[in-house]
Amino acid sequence: MPKVLVSDPIDQVGIDILSQVAQVDVKTDLSPDDLIKIIPDYDALMIRSGTRVTQAVIAAGNRLQIIGRAGVGVDNVDVLAATRKGIVVVNSPEGNTIAAAEHTLAMMMAMSRYIPEANQSVKSNQWDRKQFTGVEVYKKTLGIVGLGKIGAHVATVARALGMKLLAYDPFISHERAEQLGCRLVEMDVLLQQSDYITLHIPKTAETTHLINAAALDRMKPNARIINCARGGIIDEVALAAALKERKIAGAALDVYEQEPLGESPLRSLGKEMVMTPHLGASTEEAQVNVAIDVAEQIRDVLLGLPARSAVNIPGLRPDLLEQLRPYLQLAETLGNLVAQLAGGRVESLTVRLQGELATNQSQPIVVAALKGLLSHALQERVNYVNASLEAKERGIRVIETRDASIKDYAGSLHLSAKGSLGEHSVTGALLGDSEIRITNVDEFPVNVPPNRYMLFTLHRDMPGIIGRIGSLLGNFNVNIASMQVGRKIVRGDAVMVLSIDDPLPDGILDEILKVPGIRDAYTVTL
Repeated sequence: MPKVLVSDPIDQVGIDILSQVAQVDVKTDLSPDDLIKIIPDYDALMIRSGTRVTQAVIAAGNRLQIIGRAGVGVDNVDVLAATRKGIVVVNSPEGNTIAAAEHTLAMMMAMSRYIPEANQSVKSNQWDRKQFTGVEVYKKTLGIVGLGKIGAHVATVARALGMKLLAYDPFISHERAEQLGCRLVEMDVLLQQSDYITLHIPKTAETTHLINAAALDRMKPNARIINCARGGIIDEVALAAALKERKIAGAALDVYEQEPLGESPLRSLGKEMVMTPHLGASTEEAQVNVAIDVAEQIRDVLLGLPARSAVNIPGLRPDLLEQLRPYLQLAETLGNLVAQLAGGRVESLTVRLQGELATNQSQPIVVAALKGLLSHALQERVNYVNASLEAKERGIRVIETRDASIKDYAGSLHLSAKGSLGEHSVTGALLGDSEIRITNVDEFPVNVPPNRYMLFTLHRDMPGIIGRIGSLLGNFNVNIASMQVGRKIVRGDAVMVLSIDDPLPDGILDEILKVPGIRDAYTVTL
């Protein structure tokens, strides 16, 4: 009989499910050395956030078939090491959806009716009703930033409450937004027209301090904002200042830039500020749901069935995985690149397998390309299992083609993304076994390795333009690691690709666009 180790506390219902097919040992508070010592005896490992499944643990787990995280994130698991060893890693991406959505709605109501302060007032033997006169949400406009599963549920309930709905999500289709009763708008419109704003997006370089002083200035004086998503999306210092100066009417936060929350200007605010200690997923039902979800997946894998929420590549034989892994990384890199070049909402993605690659199994490569395409916006929310579903929900049409006649390289991959801001394409290939090269950008030939920070320009092929860009970057203390120009004809249009050591400072892109001959410019972070 297989053996399952449960190394963090989980609900008993999960243990009962596992016991149907395996011997279950519950051993919590194990030290890293103790875990490494006993893991060779187990076929599956079920954890929450307390256990760190390192490369050393995975290396020692010679019998491990699956690692299950009873929750959303898998930051405490070395997923790459598990994938290399053919171990499926699963989580419960939807287990706390309802809990998080309901907490958002509860925060909105508590903030609107001053419930925390009123509760404390009555408990302090006071009866001052006038100072707690609240506002109704009925017929108010709710702006939802991010229409994923949680944002969609918030929209459904808010619509039933009689609220008008706006939404900002550059990766969702108008049709999907309309199904939820939302009018899809730009972020500025949402900020200016909403009475309430709720955030349901991951924290990324682009979303960090998305709600800053400038954004708060654009909001209505009677507007209220809620964040039960990720700490750091709101600039807390700017928020505290806006509330003190009465630029907005209220805020409700469940997540913070630093947790536990230390010294913060938010603590000194009055009834206009509602705060909870990251309780979004803290319901009895959510804990049961994630235990059931992950235990069922572990049970299925031990029975030889596929997992439904794997965060690595499910159902792919280790030998085939080893063969395709370099191409999966190529596809993911190109997907990430073309998404940033296209910008805005992507309507369709064309994936063309070329040369010898055209004879390979295509589905994992297409999924990897979609993961790259969506990862810039969704971060940890997108994986190899849900990438296709996430793309479908956002109305992204996927077109797969093959052309074995293209022999520029042994095998190459071409992606073309069409979106609300236009169409862009990239092609890439492998040099040797795993060295990625970008070989074509918008049909202009290049040959550059991907870099963490890159600058792409479309310009006229004319004397002096490269020097002007180089001098401009130098004036802003930006170091160029490499530069290459691709052109089709002399003195025609050309593409310049620069690898740079650091992100571009604010304002420099606008200066680049002012250079005579520059038609367009894009920054990319890979």
